[in-house]
Amino acid sequence: MNRNVLIVIVLVVLVLLTAVQALQLNGLKKQISTGQVAVGAGQPSPVSSGVPSSIQDLPSMVGGC
Repeated sequence: MNRNVLIVIVLVVLVLLTAVQALQLNGLKKQISTGQVAVGAGQPSPVSSGVPSSIQDLPSMVGGC
């Protein structure tokens, strides 16, 4: 296959994908402006210390300083 033909095919695919994304974005903007999109206000997840309990007990298990 000719290199120029391959480049043209790739460019056409990219332009088509861009057009689809532009249409989706336009539809999303319309939904937001009309209030059809609900924003979830879920409960925040609890904040942990970031250290697993098995590691917290490690100094006492090995007789640490």
